[in-house]
Amino acid sequence: MKIKEIEAFDAFMKHGTTKAAAETLGISQSMVSRLLIGLEDELGFALFKRARNQLSPTSEAFLYHASVLRLMASIRDTQKDADAIANNQLGSVVVAAQPIFCDTFLLDVIKRFKQNHPNVGVRVIDAGLQELLKMIDNNTCDVALGITLEADTYGATVSSLARCSARCIMHRTHPLAKQDVVALTSLQNQTFVELMADSPLRARVDYIMQTVDIKRHIAAEMRHMRGVCALVDRGLGVAVIDPIAELLLQGTAVVSKPMKSTIEWEIALLKSKHKPLSNVAESFCEEIYAEIDSLHQMGILTSLK
Repeated sequence: MKIKEIEAFDAFMKHGTTKAAAETLGISQSMVSRLLIGLEDELGFALFKRARNQLSPTSEAFLYHASVLRLMASIRDTQKDADAIANNQLGSVVVAAQPIFCDTFLLDVIKRFKQNHPNVGVRVIDAGLQELLKMIDNNTCDVALGITLEADTYGATVSSLARCSARCIMHRTHPLAKQDVVALTSLQNQTFVELMADSPLRARVDYIMQTVDIKRHIAAEMRHMRGVCALVDRGLGVAVIDPIAELLLQGTAVVSKPMKSTIEWEIALLKSKHKPLSNVAESFCEEIYAEIDSLHQMGILTSLK
């Protein structure tokens, strides 16, 4: 059966005459009559009793119309979905990111994205570097945010977004808080709060400290940067942090200082080499780019050179 036949039948059942149905559909009466006859032929049972050029619905017509109403509603919903997809207003996006990003600027990214795409679902998974790289490789997320130089081996396309220069944080009463810039040598024998040993940032800090023979006492290790900052706020020691973590310091007694020599790395956006992004995922990436630009303007991140 053809959709035009279904539409003609629905219009007749709602309006009662072929003339009214024709006016509703914007076609001729004779066309409505031909469509109704065609529908009956395809169904194999009579929908109307015909007398003196008038049509009266059979009991079967009323039963069938109930099914048609469900079908027409489904067609309308399908069209709405198609329109929503075309306008990036339907679907979902799964983002994997290292915890520091989930706790900070991704929150603003999600807020803006949802304002513009209220019907699109967003799922954010905080993951360590190795896990999020595997998620990209396994196509269990659309995009990922991390600091990495080895993502290519996991089948990811890597787009560097910004350069990060590590910051040293301490309680405002700490002696180092009086320095404008914290030299690595001034960290000799200091008490530290650190990320866990499997963190990429921790690995980078360990390497630099070993290279210049800086010995430090580790008071505590935390899984997330939020915990590191909280312990520094409580006076447990100093820490070397991602500059993004400065967004966590508002309302605390923690001060942040640049370092000399600098410890640098890049924030990267990772996508699968094998799975193209949906339109809604591309729109989410655009919001990430906008937020990175904002962090550049705030002086938290530096542009790639």
